[in-house]
Amino acid sequence: GRDIMAGAQTGTGKTAGFTLPILERLLASKSSRQNRPVRALILVPTRELAAQVHESVEAYGKHLPLSSMVVFGGVNIRPQISKLRRGVDILIATPGRLLDHIQQGNLSLSEVEMLVLDEADRMLDMGFIPDIKRIVKLIPENRQTLMFSATYPDDVLAISRQFQQDPVQVRVESVHSEE
Repeated sequence: GRDIMAGAQTGTGKTAGFTLPILERLLASKSSRQNRPVRALILVPTRELAAQVHESVEAYGKHLPLSSMVVFGGVNIRPQISKLRRGVDILIATPGRLLDHIQQGNLSLSEVEMLVLDEADRMLDMGFIPDIKRIVKLIPENRQTLMFSATYPDDVLAISRQFQQDPVQVRVESVHSEE
C-alpha cells in the first residue's frame, strides 16, 4: 500500500509489476457502487503505450470480474464516453484525453485508490507535467502512487516529492545473457 518510485527499463516486466498487485487489491476491496467508479488510474505518455498497457491489463485480468479501458486522443471520443458512463475499475489514459473527458463530465476521479505514472521521465520530456498536476488535484490524497521511470533526473525527483509520500525506491536492472 505504500508509494513506490521504481526505475526500470523497457522489457523488465514493470507492467506486470504494477498490474498484478492492482488487480489483487481491487478484488480484495470490491466496490459496492453500481456505476463502477474508476479506482485505479494508469497515466502514460503515448497512445501506443496506453494500448500496450491495456492489452496487458486485459490479459492478466481476463478471468476477473473487473473492467478496464483505455482512453487516448486521435480517435472518436463517443465510444469512450459510452463505456466510461457504464463504469470502469481500471482506466489507462494519456493526460490530454483524460482531461477532455473530465471537462466534459464523463468521469470522476474522486474514488481513485491507486495512481500509476508510467514512464514519468518521458511524460516530463513531453510537457505533460502541468496536465498531470491538474489530474492529481482531482484524485483523493489518500491513495497509493506508483511512479515508474527509466531515468531519474532532478525534475522527476521533484515531481515524486510533490505526488508521493515517503516512497519505497526500487531499481530493476535489465538482465542480459552472455553466450
